[in-house]
Amino acid sequence: MHDNADDKALWRIGELAKAAGVSPDTLRHYERKGVLRKPTRSANGYRGYAPESLDRVRLVRRALAVGFTLDELSEVLKVRDQGGAPCRRVRELASEKLASVETQLADIKALRDELRTTLKAWDARLTGSTPGAPVRLLEALASGENHRPLRSAKTRRNLKRRGIKS
Repeated sequence: MHDNADDKALWRIGELAKAAGVSPDTLRHYERKGVLRKPTRSANGYRGYAPESLDRVRLVRRALAVGFTLDELSEVLKVRDQGGAPCRRVRELASEKLASVETQLADIKALRDELRTTLKAWDARLTGSTPGAPVRLLEALASGENHRPLRSAKTRRNLKRRGIKS
């Protein structure tokens, strides 16, 4: 931060970006999405971010890392900035993130199992073939040999509930 009595120790965009480990473009994007308050402007047009802006950017970065979207953060931070307590909404959103991760994990495990089965079948084909002769491994995928659905039952239910074909 720079010390100018008129700026009240405001961050310039480059300083804030560097301190937060993001680009100035990211800060501008956060402003547009409503997760970072609009900065004041000096007479020469430079942005001046409040001292607490660094904490806000760090909060946004961490929330993004655990799966929140900028739109979700904009929603809850707007409520919070207006004096509200969006804690239950934040909890609800985090619960949805966890459910999504659980579903993704089940899907990844199903894919892992499918690949293990496929590799065993392919190894058997290769073992029983003449070296250099085609055994059509990829065609076996297309024909559905040894195929099980890759999506978990829970994923299929969630997709069906949302009207998406699996």
